[in-house]
Amino acid sequence: MNKITTLVVGLIAVLAAVFGVVAFTASSDDDASLEGAVEFQNVVVTGDSLPEFGDGTDAAIGMTAPVLEGFGFLGNEVNTSPGTPMLLVFLAHWCPHCQAEVPVLVKWSQSGLVPENLDVIAIATGTDQSAPNFPPSNWLASEKWPELWPVLVDSQDQTAGNAFGLAGYPFMTLVGSDGKVLWRNSGEITAEALTDALNTALGN
Repeated sequence: MNKITTLVVGLIAVLAAVFGVVAFTASSDDDASLEGAVEFQNVVVTGDSLPEFGDGTDAAIGMTAPVLEGFGFLGNEVNTSPGTPMLLVFLAHWCPHCQAEVPVLVKWSQSGLVPENLDVIAIATGTDQSAPNFPPSNWLASEKWPELWPVLVDSQDQTAGNAFGLAGYPFMTLVGSDGKVLWRNSGEITAEALTDALNTALGN
């Protein structure tokens, strides 16, 4: 094999490797999307809405949480009927604090720190087609959230968020097995602080 042939073969090999990387990257990005996803879903609320979350004493603690009945991005039914303790995590795709918190929660799920028998459900809310990081279905899929926990998709007028007194993002509400509100929090929180707060509220 002469030098020119060797050079051509080497160049072809390099190009094949480069295109292989590009193809792999494109495939990974495609895998993060949910084909047929619906970014807004109807939500039915049963029960009284909670007061808006604010500083100081939280008036919602001890109240019966409203029950949400809705759907995931692909039309699967999701509801928040009481039965086991449940952490509802309200997330907006355009919120940088939510974008920072989701990876923390994903790692938390694998850390062994999650209280036993706790259900975790994300509420994709505040969705805005003109805002960054749209659509939320792609974002949460890329973060591997749907592989761990369900997602309930809020309506265009934020029915679920309003029912729980959402006042900022990310927003969390812990509901006990009896349906009573045990704890709420707005803003980013570390995995350790979250674990401590949940265990305290659950009496663990």
